[in-house]
Amino acid sequence: MYCEPVIHDRAGGSLWRSVRGLPDFWRLLELRTAAQFSDGLFQAGLAGGLLFNPQRAADPWAVAAAFAVLFLPYSLLGPFAGALLDRWDRRAVLIVANAARLVVVLGVATMLAAGARDMFVLCGALIVNGFSRFVTSGLSAALPHVVPRHRVVTMNSVATATGATATFLGANFMLLPRWILGSGDSAAGVVILLVAIPGVVALALSVRFPRGVLGPARSAQHGSAIHAVATGWADGAHTVAGTPSVAATLSGLAAHRLVFGINTLLVLVIVRHTGADGFAGLGTAVVFVAATGIGSFLANVATPPAVRRWGRYVTANLALLCAAIIQLAGATLNLAVMVLCGFFLGFTGQMVKLCADTAMQIDVPDPLRGHVFAVQDAVFWMSFILAVTAAAAVIQPDGRSASLALAGSLIYLLGLAVHAAVGRRRLPAT
Repeated sequence: MYCEPVIHDRAGGSLWRSVRGLPDFWRLLELRTAAQFSDGLFQAGLAGGLLFNPQRAADPWAVAAAFAVLFLPYSLLGPFAGALLDRWDRRAVLIVANAARLVVVLGVATMLAAGARDMFVLCGALIVNGFSRFVTSGLSAALPHVVPRHRVVTMNSVATATGATATFLGANFMLLPRWILGSGDSAAGVVILLVAIPGVVALALSVRFPRGVLGPARSAQHGSAIHAVATGWADGAHTVAGTPSVAATLSGLAAHRLVFGINTLLVLVIVRHTGADGFAGLGTAVVFVAATGIGSFLANVATPPAVRRWGRYVTANLALLCAAIIQLAGATLNLAVMVLCGFFLGFTGQMVKLCADTAMQIDVPDPLRGHVFAVQDAVFWMSFILAVTAAAAVIQPDGRSASLALAGSLIYLLGLAVHAAVGRRRLPAT
């Protein structure tokens, strides 16, 4: 079984004072809050503008295509870009990514308001999402530079909880201008335009960091940056394969994202089949995502004590086993039950992700950490897209496909089996 580091947070006083006692980590939290509020507002606004817009149509294949265009290209190219996080000053990368993202957001808002075709809007959104993932990967890779090693698990949970809350608030804030302005293209354009406000805040917060404080440490790699980018996939995959704790938890995370993709498509198709295409339909979809987000938030509180008690290996195994059981209830295809399942699956899935994040932050050398986080990003989104696409091929027109929900339980069990087997391997001696 992979080695378990010392992870107890021995800081005196409250968690609040512990966080405030780490000024660079506090700045990182502020930046994450602004960036992920912006992400939540953008993603929800885009979903409302394309999937729940009476001026546009969206069948299961259109939903799958939208997710693929948004996330697949960056998922394939992300590990190449991730190599730059291990070579360039991460502060500079965050500044450039936030600035570029702000410019493209304005372009997407303009296209939506003008009634441009879905493909043009999605291509712009693809670029926005790519820069967003670059920012979040950079923030995760930088965390060990601003937090003592023995507090990484606790502070990673704080950072993840903060980001998840900000994303949740951003997505739900979208409902207010949507309710006021309506559900047409012009209203969707205004919602996306509002994304620029937290985007400007994130850019300003990026500039506040001193140079070099976010890493990377002096790289052990040789050769040009072009060579580092070109070998990003290979270096990241090789590091994952050679680090059992990372390989194991990524397999569990992939299983969770596959099931989340299936459940997302089921909910969207069932909601649209009820005829709730406008604000009511979007509100139902947001409730499902919100329930998942709340579960994820609570997991950030529960995971550190669970890891202290049982270790990362057992915690992730238990989470995957519970998820397989919970998913069985989703076969009822009752929206209320599926929302409840989303809550519990968000909880268990986030526990697995936190174990994966911690493995990468503790068990992976800093010069390769950006590579591995980029690989995780690829696994995270490619699993989701694969599930949505496969489900779109077999789902019933009204979304009543109980077999898909049952397949989700089998996927969780497969992820559990792989995690249990790979996680038993020991880390190479260092």
